[in-house]
Amino acid sequence: MITDIEDLRILAKKRVPRMFYDYADSGSWTESTYRANQGDFQKLLLRQRVAVNLSDRSIKSQMVGQDVAMPVAIAPTGLTGMQHADGEILAARAAKRFGIPFTLSTMSICSIEDIAEGTDGHPFWFQLYVMRDRAFVERLIDRAKAAGCSALVLTLDLQISGQRHKDLKNGLAAPPKITFRNALNLASKPRWLLGMAGTRRRTLGNIFGHVEGVEELGSLAEWTARQFDPCLSWEDVRWIRQKWGGKLILKGIQDVDDARMAVGTGADAIIVSNHGGRQLDGAPSSIKALPAIVDAVGSQIEVHMDGGIRSGQDVLKAIALGAKGTYIGRAMLYGLGAGGEAGVTRALEIIHKELDLTMAFCGVTRLADVDRRIISDIT
Repeated sequence: MITDIEDLRILAKKRVPRMFYDYADSGSWTESTYRANQGDFQKLLLRQRVAVNLSDRSIKSQMVGQDVAMPVAIAPTGLTGMQHADGEILAARAAKRFGIPFTLSTMSICSIEDIAEGTDGHPFWFQLYVMRDRAFVERLIDRAKAAGCSALVLTLDLQISGQRHKDLKNGLAAPPKITFRNALNLASKPRWLLGMAGTRRRTLGNIFGHVEGVEELGSLAEWTARQFDPCLSWEDVRWIRQKWGGKLILKGIQDVDDARMAVGTGADAIIVSNHGGRQLDGAPSSIKALPAIVDAVGSQIEVHMDGGIRSGQDVLKAIALGAKGTYIGRAMLYGLGAGGEAGVTRALEIIHKELDLTMAFCGVTRLADVDRRIISDIT
């Protein structure tokens, strides 16, 4: 019986090949920030209230003007289609039915066009990395527009890549390199192999066929080192905003000064995020960085939060500290690896129920009334 996100994680670890499970479930260097993202949520204690009429509750909300069933979006995650065949399409379908946004990564296996076709043109969000090849960036933006994407999520914290030891040791590649070690591991994942045998989507769908020379890509790390742009600046952000013309969300804000700079670009929202602990190891957890950023710019721009969410309680704590929306990456990937589309749906059901019940235990019936007073050590 699947009762929480941890159950999904355990099952995903059994069913997903090691290199792709490790890619999803790891951080950079010592992984201290990766661990803190989750651990710091546990340090926040909730105030239980009683004798409150809880018969009429709602956790519906909005994120950048879009109605959502709960203040949760599916985060952009690279190589999602290697956790499960056609993984991005399946996750997008689950999000569509549940009534929350799905964000497609630039580094996805299924392409922008695959998601549009697989969800019957239902609006989704697209996450953009800024490459050295600005013409390619422009084409990505145009493709997202043509697919009807309703928001662009621009990631700012991957100008260079943090070293992820497990990826190097596993020889991460999509499709996987066939070494003796990898072949043994793949042979132990018959469900995964069967799924992959039934799909044509096994490479980086937004990249392959769209950029000259990328057919020789040996690994994600090599592509990152060659194409991600260390010269990314706030002027580039303004250029992208003008080129896009729609809702713009800036992801990767950890510092108050950067948050103020983000406000100046005219973006619609920022995401307090440390890239899941996959970039600067030793940076503060997202939930620890959130309150100061909310206090500094929360009245000027919508502040969202990403990193470490494994439950509806975590969502509620982020909302209490001022976030207007949250994102789940690993929790979604665990569901996908464990059970495909049904697994993602189960992850969303778990978080939805936990959020609703925890809010009730705190004596609140409307998400709009949740604030720092429900946290026992915040005054």
